Amino acid sequence: MGRILSILLIGLGGYFLFQNRYRAMNVLFKNPFLRRLAVSSFMGLPGVRDRMMKMVFPPGPAELK
Repeated sequence: MGRILSILLIGLGGYFLFQNRYRAMNVLFKNPFLRRLAVSSFMGLPGVRDRMMKMVFPPGPAELK
């Protein structure tokens, strides 16, 4: 009985968190340490870092004016 109740509560908590996911992200990222940890771990993924760098610094000839 306790196991069913815990599974139900986890599911209900997941549903509530999904419904308020942007609010939860804002609460988490208010903390500078958590924000730095999230960004550094996200940028530590090679595919993500490469795509981000290509968006920020597009490959191609630089225009000199």
